[in-house]
Amino acid sequence: MRKRHVLLPAAPTPQAPVLPTINLMPGEWYFGQRKILRTLLGSCVALTLWHPERRLGGLCHYLLPERVRQGVTPLSGRYGDEALELLVRCMKRADTLPQDYIVQLHGGASLFSADMPSSFNVGDRNVEQGRLLIARYGFRLHSESVGDTVARQVSIDLSTGEVQVRHGARAER
Repeated sequence: MRKRHVLLPAAPTPQAPVLPTINLMPGEWYFGQRKILRTLLGSCVALTLWHPERRLGGLCHYLLPERVRQGVTPLSGRYGDEALELLVRCMKRADTLPQDYIVQLHGGASLFSADMPSSFNVGDRNVEQGRLLIARYGFRLHSESVGDTVARQVSIDLSTGEVQVRHGARAER
């Protein structure tokens, strides 16, 4: 007589809660907890911020390095200096300091003609501005994925601080 093997159902495993995903468009930013933030970059730049002890952070996706503001024009996430200022204000309300955050810099691809003068290369100017702002506010730059001729999809899990970067196809130049 043959023995039969009986397969028992696997014991239930606790599942991690599914976090809401926020897809940020150019000029948008977010600061908070327990979300997954995602954005798609070309010549734009994204800064990811994460506070490992408090498990909070954010992401900004800016299009241009800066602008000249007239009068009492409200801050806009479309510009690097203003986007980071908006995030720093949130950090202050959360009673945290820039040096306590892990920062990553992404984007700034050159997606246009290689013959274009470097002064017109928005991607390079955006990356330069990002580095200046990181230093100005006293953040710790952990890593960067910048330049080249590829678009990037960037996401950060604000519960763990994990950042993922996916590279697209190279731009035809």
